[in-house]
Amino acid sequence: MKKMTTRQVVTIIITLLTIVLNVLANALPFNGQGTGEISDRFAILFVPAGYVFSIWFLIYVGLIAFTVFQARPAHAHNQLLDRIAPFYWVANMANNVWLFFWHWEYFPLTLLAMLIILVSLALLYLQIRKNEKSLTPAEKRNVKLPFSVYLGWISVATIANVTQVLYFIGWNGFGLTPEIWTVIMLLVATVVGLLMLLREKDIAFALVLVWAFIGIADKQAAFLTASRTAWLAGGLILLVIALTAVKLLRLRKEA
Repeated sequence: MKKMTTRQVVTIIITLLTIVLNVLANALPFNGQGTGEISDRFAILFVPAGYVFSIWFLIYVGLIAFTVFQARPAHAHNQLLDRIAPFYWVANMANNVWLFFWHWEYFPLTLLAMLIILVSLALLYLQIRKNEKSLTPAEKRNVKLPFSVYLGWISVATIANVTQVLYFIGWNGFGLTPEIWTVIMLLVATVVGLLMLLREKDIAFALVLVWAFIGIADKQAAFLTASRTAWLAGGLILLVIALTAVKLLRLRKEA
């Protein structure tokens, strides 16, 4: 049996640490309060219904699939995996640090940790994108797909984290109502999703946004403008997803 490389071992350790800490954060919970319980204290509208956070289960499954894939002897010296590993480590360690900042209510620091997660995953994604044409089907399933989902959710979570911190420090929103700001943030997230579809053809990333928008529309149903905007944004992205899927199928048939 071949000896594992440092990259393979460190990736396994960090993945296990991340999953364990995220589970314990709510099971214990850390500092006597659950992650969602703290979030509910913020009177902001860019927060989806609780069931939407079940996407973390899908993210964990993806991270486990990636970790197992990269740990195989055949991938011990895979150059792409070697390049993305440091970004993966930084993103997950920042994820772990975010939990402690959040549960012990160092909210401004949670934004710093979240931005580190976002930037690390974006840089990791760009490395995958550079090698898009040479990716094997197995790499698309076990490397690209998990990080498309992870980056999609962190993109949404970063916007939510920004609004939570601004609420915490008492920002007045330039006089605009929370509902108007929610509409603005939904539009920003929609633009990001459409760009990922049109430029990267990344359906998985866009589906994560749709899932989040449905949850926001559901939870904020009492705020009609915000809720309807979320439904419309989700519908628009779904339409573009369908058109993108048709185009990709046509190109595959022609290839």
